[in-house]
Amino acid sequence: MSAINSRAVQCSAQVVSNKKVGAYHHIILSVDSIAAAARPGNFVAIAVGGASSSLVLRRAFAIYRAADKGSAGGVIELVVAPHGEGSKWLTARQVHETVDLVGPLGTSFGIPTEPVRCILVGGGYGSAPLFGLAEILKARGCRVDMVLGASSAGKIYAPLDGKRSVSSMTITTDDGSAGMHGRVSEALSQIIEENGSELIYSCGPMAMLEAIQEIADKYNLVHQASVEESMACGIGVCMTCVVPLRGSDGVIRMSRTCIDGPVMDGANVIWNSRGSIPEGTWGA
Repeated sequence: MSAINSRAVQCSAQVVSNKKVGAYHHIILSVDSIAAAARPGNFVAIAVGGASSSLVLRRAFAIYRAADKGSAGGVIELVVAPHGEGSKWLTARQVHETVDLVGPLGTSFGIPTEPVRCILVGGGYGSAPLFGLAEILKARGCRVDMVLGASSAGKIYAPLDGKRSVSSMTITTDDGSAGMHGRVSEALSQIIEENGSELIYSCGPMAMLEAIQEIADKYNLVHQASVEESMACGIGVCMTCVVPLRGSDGVIRMSRTCIDGPVMDGANVIWNSRGSIPEGTWGA
């Protein structure tokens, strides 16, 4: 297993809580030592469907929050949208049931060593890993502005929760049912110019991340993006989650988002590849 996942372990995680919050489920799992090793941006891979299910592959879920309880063990929190068969199975688990889980997996968000002005941008339930990140940044003395966007008001996850750890909160919806009518990218320029933002963190759909990177390029800002690609194994074996990524040597390689990500330098991702292999990619 890659050094990125050297702390990952497999465990039988007990469901501590499973509550429906709007369009999503907020699930708390008892995971012992995994909680202490988890960082904002990490994810877990969960076996779904039960022992007799045809759902063979694990499903990846971003860690919303992690809490180490010391001798009492640790817990992680997930925000799950019951869309596919796997996520529907997970959101149907009852308290005291167990799930087979591997984690923490993947790269995490980089935390600045000195206070900086940050913008956290999330789309739908993709905003989940940004809440724990906001708390850490605030504790470091950073200014934290958060932008949450979704198709409609019901798809914005826990905006009041986010307000506790940020300097400002901006809501955008495609249909105008809450906050600003429009997309998150349309709100960014004004926030950057008003607050002198220096660093962008993001998590959400690929099209949203691409639009954010264009803005980051315009203002010459660092952009740490948690890339959303379908992950079947979560440990770098199956190669289903690859994206073209430009390395420090300038060479483009098809990189696994579960190993080289999900958190990546947005400036290095070849966003306009549209699922194809860019010309000049190594090995192509």
